[in-house]
Amino acid sequence: MKISIGSDHAGYKLKEALIAYLAKKHQVLDMGTYNDDSVDYPDYAFSVSQKVVQKEVDFGILICYTGIGMSISANKVKGIRAALVGSEENAKLTREHNNANVLCLSSKDTSFDLAKQIVDTFLNTQFLGERHERRVNKICQFEEN
Repeated sequence: MKISIGSDHAGYKLKEALIAYLAKKHQVLDMGTYNDDSVDYPDYAFSVSQKVVQKEVDFGILICYTGIGMSISANKVKGIRAALVGSEENAKLTREHNNANVLCLSSKDTSFDLAKQIVDTFLNTQFLGERHERRVNKICQFEEN
């Protein structure tokens, strides 16, 4: 599986730890930032999301202090369904029900151990389709207008 990952300065340490963890079993594309100097989170949300939309990667992961800014920014990219997730259960549900393709994490609220669990669950859960597909299709159709 190929994953694009990015963060702002507040998410840098968690991003680096997740890259080391994920690189053992996946191909990981690090989209930055590359240190903890202050940067603008939308730049990284857009670059990671564009890799997903262009199908250069299977999924994206974004990290900032709250995860909110990354989520808002990523969802501005046509074709992205980004979800801010803080639990394994929600990681499972956002894949099963929403077919999310970008996972957003809060560096403030997510320990490395919890982040590993959330990421593994997100990456290993399949979209259920059926009634959920109808709902996701409505989102995609609205996005076309």
